[in-house]
Amino acid sequence: MSAGFRTPYAKIKPVLLVTSCLLLVTIVGCDAFVRKFTRKPKKRDSAPEEMVLVPEEYRGPDISREDLYRRYFFSWKAAHDELLGSLIEKRSVKKQVDCVAQAVKGLKDLRPLLVEDRRKDLDAYIGALNDLSAVLALDIYSNDAVTNRQRAERLKRKILRDFSYNNVQEDVR
Repeated sequence: MSAGFRTPYAKIKPVLLVTSCLLLVTIVGCDAFVRKFTRKPKKRDSAPEEMVLVPEEYRGPDISREDLYRRYFFSWKAAHDELLGSLIEKRSVKKQVDCVAQAVKGLKDLRPLLVEDRRKDLDAYIGALNDLSAVLALDIYSNDAVTNRQRAERLKRKILRDFSYNNVQEDVR
């Protein structure tokens, strides 16, 4: 072997040596360099202020009892109409029971606005709606859909007859 003859690995050795050193430095990293570029948490000058809530009594808008009665009555009527629609279209039992629950809620909202005698009459209709809800919940396959619809329509007519505002005007207190 002559002194001028070099193996093919001789040219690659310095490149591999430099690359491996750089790779080693990169993997190990420089702790001071990392600390220099990491975000430091913000320091608070003082303790955070505690929020103090002062309770305020909310008074709703001044609505007359007549207007309130009409709103609740309309709410009941809309829910009952939706119930009838769901019975006609044979929607899911869950939807029908939910409609009855909304109708009952509308009637229960009417209750405190009436005198005691009319409350007892209204309680009878609330009980009838609750009975209808129980029947609907058991009628999973809508076998008695026509009967249930007729029963709901009958209840609606009776409630409209007995509790429309013109008929209970003197009993709203």
